[in-house]
Amino acid sequence: MIAGMGDFYREIELIRDIKQNVFLAITPVILYHPDPDDSMIVAAFENGAEDFIYGAWKERLTEVRIRRVIESNRRDLSINPSTHLPGPALIEAEISRQLETAARFAVCYADLDNFKAFNDYYGYARGDKVIGLTARIIKDVVFDVCREGFVGHIAGDDFIYVIPAEEVDLICREIIKAFDAIVPYSYDEEDRDRGYIVTTSRRGDTEQFPILSISIAVLINSNGTFEHVGEMSRMLADLKKATKMRDGSNYMIERRHKY
Repeated sequence: MIAGMGDFYREIELIRDIKQNVFLAITPVILYHPDPDDSMIVAAFENGAEDFIYGAWKERLTEVRIRRVIESNRRDLSINPSTHLPGPALIEAEISRQLETAARFAVCYADLDNFKAFNDYYGYARGDKVIGLTARIIKDVVFDVCREGFVGHIAGDDFIYVIPAEEVDLICREIIKAFDAIVPYSYDEEDRDRGYIVTTSRRGDTEQFPILSISIAVLINSNGTFEHVGEMSRMLADLKKATKMRDGSNYMIERRHKY
């Protein structure tokens, strides 16, 4: 829980850092501020806070709200309720299992570009359908190529799949091919033909957002490159940022040594 008495927007940066970290993203974040303005509350939720408690500190009410957030988080850890894919706890367990076997494998972190804009423009129900569609695409491709693959859903539009290293190029290319062929039909025909939607950005400005694309960051464990899942976290987050800077759907394999 982060108390919002200090430099609030520095705390927003901290929340963003937590939520962009593939393994810390599962940590529930609750903020408190005695008298926030609306922009502070909006910024907190837009950057991933699970709850924002404000006003007079009421011990019993605060306790109940914190407990509800924790209980909801625990339910989501094992199986994601929207896609029924393994959640963060099982994802971490699978990666740890692979590391213990000293296997050569790849961890692929996929998320959608411009999903928030799509969700704001078309509404939660259609956004949830895109998440389900993405889950099916990733599952179908991974399991068609290798039955031993693993597909998990961290939260929102963030997915992890674990596959043999030698299948990375084929699987990533096929996921991108299927995604780019199918997902544009989630848009209204007029928006699809135009190639973009117009809605409000995180900064509150009206912007054009192109058709959804998918970015995939890939880490390969070979000859004991990594010893535990925590070592992969920062590299995956950094690589995801680099991948998302490219236009359209892409995948990028980390070629540097671990750091």
